[in-house]
Amino acid sequence: MTAASLPLAARSLPDDLQGLATGTLLAAFGVFLMQQAGLVPGGTVGIALLLHYASGVDLGAALFTVNLPFYALAWMRVGRAFTVRTALSVSLLALLSWWLPRAVTLQQIDPVLAAVLGGLLCGVGILILFRHGASLGGLNVLVLRLQDRFGWPAGKVQLVLDAAIVLAGAALAGDPRRLALSALAVLALNLVLVYNHRARAA
Repeated sequence: MTAASLPLAARSLPDDLQGLATGTLLAAFGVFLMQQAGLVPGGTVGIALLLHYASGVDLGAALFTVNLPFYALAWMRVGRAFTVRTALSVSLLALLSWWLPRAVTLQQIDPVLAAVLGGLLCGVGILILFRHGASLGGLNVLVLRLQDRFGWPAGKVQLVLDAAIVLAGAALAGDPRRLALSALAVLALNLVLVYNHRARAA
């Protein structure tokens, strides 16, 4: 996922709660589709899926655990309100990632459809969360912190990290086609953000 300037929400509590719930549910269903096809997108979701595939640990638990180290960075880089909203969203994503495979049974899904639709749903979900001052991934905050500290271009660092995660997923699966489809999912997700996300002026 490309690094973006993360806006702080200035909305009522009920408005924020429905936004966080809606965005997280859409993203969770996107992750569910990619999980069913064995794909690995970028970001902390991709890291959690790698842990899930490699060790069999529950995806919800992996998502929750992977994001824990990034909350301190989020607190320093963006502030308390963003960190609390992100922690709530990640916790809900972890719960939904545990529940959806038990609530929905897919007999078959074309991997290309899973990549495109899964990526688009994740992108739309993340876009909604951005608009309510939250996110689903710690890597956004990490690359912004590295940019502040060392001057490393956030977009390029994010691209390198995402590529490494996708390549690790392909190596784990030993399947070049899965590498291409995971890259397609990352592309679909990022296109949603590139063409629809506009950071607010400070």
